[in-house]
Amino acid sequence: MIVDGRVLREDFVPSEVVHRHDEVNLLSESLEPLLSDRRADPAFLFGPTGVGKTCIARYALAQLREQEPSIDVAYVNCWQEYTRFRVLYGVLEAVGRTADIHRSTPKDELFDRLRETDARPVVAILDEVDQLEETAALYDLHRLGHVSLVLIANREEELFASFDDRVRSRLRAGTRVRFDRYGTDELAAILAERAEKALEPGVVSDGQLRTIADAASGDARVGIGILRSAARRASRQGLESVTDDVLEAAIPDARTAIRRKTVEGLIEHQRVLYDVIAEAGEIDPGDLYEEYERRVDDPKTERTLRNYLTKMVHYDLIEAVGERRGRTYRLVDGDAVGRE
Repeated sequence: MIVDGRVLREDFVPSEVVHRHDEVNLLSESLEPLLSDRRADPAFLFGPTGVGKTCIARYALAQLREQEPSIDVAYVNCWQEYTRFRVLYGVLEAVGRTADIHRSTPKDELFDRLRETDARPVVAILDEVDQLEETAALYDLHRLGHVSLVLIANREEELFASFDDRVRSRLRAGTRVRFDRYGTDELAAILAERAEKALEPGVVSDGQLRTIADAASGDARVGIGILRSAARRASRQGLESVTDDVLEAAIPDARTAIRRKTVEGLIEHQRVLYDVIAEAGEIDPGDLYEEYERRVDDPKTERTLRNYLTKMVHYDLIEAVGERRGRTYRLVDGDAVGRE
């Protein structure tokens, strides 16, 4: 039933994109100076989760490297690599310069080593850049004339609010590529492309693809997850195609799997906040911060905690209920995921 499971993975980059041609063109235009041995201005990709930001960034850079193979591309997911050291290490790793680097290596030494790689242009894609605990890495990379930046985040206002003044002033200029939620027809077309490459013919019907697209509410990550879950369920049951019963069961299963994976990817301090909210059921910010500080040895500032909470709201892990003064937080599904 599944002939190529890679196509149903979240990180799969298709050879052709569907319904994102304007965004691809805008990003590609912003990167054109690299084809003339010039540095590209920073490019920002903004939009909610599951709208193709990461896919389009990787697709556009793959197209660029086909024209100019000498360009190095570094992809760093700041959800996991959220410190200056880890970001610089990630870029160095992409250009093959991490030999003899250890946890104790001074960060300035990583910067100096990266500066020595100026024989080739580098494009650094920093995904989930609004997860950075410190923005010094952005200042470092912007200082390097051979490094161009592609920065991916949910919202521009929240991203720039997290920058210090020197980073904010240097990154104000640049191209903004904005992504909206997919419509049902658009997402159904994307799923049809994936199904055609990943599954045997006739495994899933057009009507079922629309059902998946409608259930995913414009989030391609969720839609692809449902399709993957349905195909695997049908395959395990020895069916020749996805039945409506299988699809109905796959929808909540896929959502739970995605949420669990997201929770497992939370950094330590976010996970503490998540667990406190899960245990409380619903909690106001003051009590949340107080309990958080009781559980950690080195608490973050309230501003950082607000950024963490905002990010978890974007990823549908928690929801903020009420206005600022009377706001409370609770889990989106009313139940904890990934806790023992």
